[in-house]
Amino acid sequence: MKIAFYNTKSYEQEYFDKYNSGHTIHYIPVPLNAATAALAANNVAVCCFVNDRIDAETIQELKRVGVRLIALRCAGFNNVDLKAAVQAGIKVVRVPAYSPYAVAEHAVALILTLNRKTHKAYNRVREGNFSLEKLMGFDLFGKTIGVIGTGRIGSIFAQILKGFGCRIIAFDVHKNNSLIEQGVTYKCVNEVLAEADIISLHCPLTPETKHLINRKSISLMKKGAMLINTSRGALIETGAVVAALKAHQLGYLGIDVYEQEENVFFSDLSETIIQDDVLMRLMSFPNVLITSHQGFFTEEALIQIAQTTLDNISAFEKGEALKNEVPCT
Repeated sequence: MKIAFYNTKSYEQEYFDKYNSGHTIHYIPVPLNAATAALAANNVAVCCFVNDRIDAETIQELKRVGVRLIALRCAGFNNVDLKAAVQAGIKVVRVPAYSPYAVAEHAVALILTLNRKTHKAYNRVREGNFSLEKLMGFDLFGKTIGVIGTGRIGSIFAQILKGFGCRIIAFDVHKNNSLIEQGVTYKCVNEVLAEADIISLHCPLTPETKHLINRKSISLMKKGAMLINTSRGALIETGAVVAALKAHQLGYLGIDVYEQEENVFFSDLSETIIQDDVLMRLMSFPNVLITSHQGFFTEEALIQIAQTTLDNISAFEKGEALKNEVPCT
């Protein structure tokens, strides 16, 4: 099958080439959107990522050039207009899970780095500065960790922090009995926000969870609490977080995702003037740590993403049931 592979990065191409068996892949370095959809002409499928814009206009253009399958090489699908895809007769498949350990471990890395300021210590020592001034951290042992969303990633994250000797409280519409047996206590979301020293977001982005973290919810948090987000950027109302950091209500922020990351993340902008003033303001805070959506970025995850994506495409080509189809609900 011919596949137009949008938003190509060299590290992805390596794994897709390695595990491809029979498909013809056309790598396209630009993102998928209404303006670039025509590049998919003569391809049956398009393969795209979480930051591609697959709205109704894009889908209509894909239909016009003959595309019949959208293969997401990611778990999230909030960037796809599913109703428009159904109306166009285009199937949508995804990679529902790859390495949940990768994202969970990255969330822990953000916590440890923010707390013990290892990124600052590294830069100091390289400059010959061995002072410990302003590097004070705190023991994770005994702290209360609030986990919002206890699917596979959130559950693994909770278990890792349990190993640090932390008290784990959680919120999810579906409780995980295995976590309860391990001592995790489920509470309502407001109680989790109010009691936790560290809050980590692991829930999907839905209309109900958009801007879950806002001025009101931040006001419920302990003064000086740490907030971690490795899930979806729009779970956080960025302006509210900036205000909370300025007011010292929020003590630390670690994010691997950002509400307006589409035109920033995954690109080298080191020689340009970044136009996103909100992101630049966030970067100016000494108690904020930002990584560019790299939580998933492990060898194990890339292997799983490549294999599952190609399996999804092969199943479509053979007319088999699409076990990873995204339903329009």
